[in-house]
Amino acid sequence: MGWILERHAVLYGEEYGFDGRFEAQVAKVVTSFLESFDPQRERAWIAEHEGERVGSVALVEREPQVAQLRLLLLEPQARGLGLGPRLVGVCTEFARSCGYERIVLETTSQLIAARKLYAREGYRLLESWPTDEFGPALDFEIWRLDL
Repeated sequence: MGWILERHAVLYGEEYGFDGRFEAQVAKVVTSFLESFDPQRERAWIAEHEGERVGSVALVEREPQVAQLRLLLLEPQARGLGLGPRLVGVCTEFARSCGYERIVLETTSQLIAARKLYAREGYRLLESWPTDEFGPALDFEIWRLDL
């Protein structure tokens, strides 16, 4: 989980100009996962390629019938290898096996590749609003997948 936090802070800072507030938010997500982890209903995955960690994703319980996809990340050298769809797909499969009725996720409009991936998986954009919560002006979004 430490690697997930560190890579989110570095990559999102470098690629999107996100500041320490984003790192603090990811730290809260990681802390919550570690403190209240339910192995029957929640998981985190680390993708590896050629012996190196190159990606992550987590699925957590948001409400009894609603899961939340969190912490999706792919290192630049791993993009285009099909790992993004595999990470999102494993979350969907796990959520179904746990009996969740839907998955929600939060993202920003600047994450174009991730948004395309979510749309291909069947997620629908529910809400969007402007914010500067992580530094640069961006559009914060809520997406949902009905299972």
